[in-house]
Amino acid sequence: MEQPNLSEINKLSNGDKTFEERIFNVIKKEFPLEKAQYFSNLENKNLIKAAEDVHKLKHKVSIFGLEKSYEIATNYENNLKDGNYELKEDFEKVLQMITEYIDTL
Repeated sequence: MEQPNLSEINKLSNGDKTFEERIFNVIKKEFPLEKAQYFSNLENKNLIKAAEDVHKLKHKVSIFGLEKSYEIATNYENNLKDGNYELKEDFEKVLQMITEYIDTL
């Protein structure tokens, strides 16, 4: 499985460490909240809201250079809109991987 990396953040920052720090701080703040909201909406079977949460989270997936995981997130978002839980396990593995990676930043 692909691994999170900072290549996209490095491209965006063009070496500006202050900018990188701001991005990290935003991600560290938003990611856990968005993830919790996703699980809450999923538990309450509010699949449209859960799909919206996946949409927000997939941008975090992208910022860590996870192209295949971004595709999983996009497909899962569409599945949820159709009432389909296919790719749930794969998407949640991506969330766990990012959670562990963020803890190292």
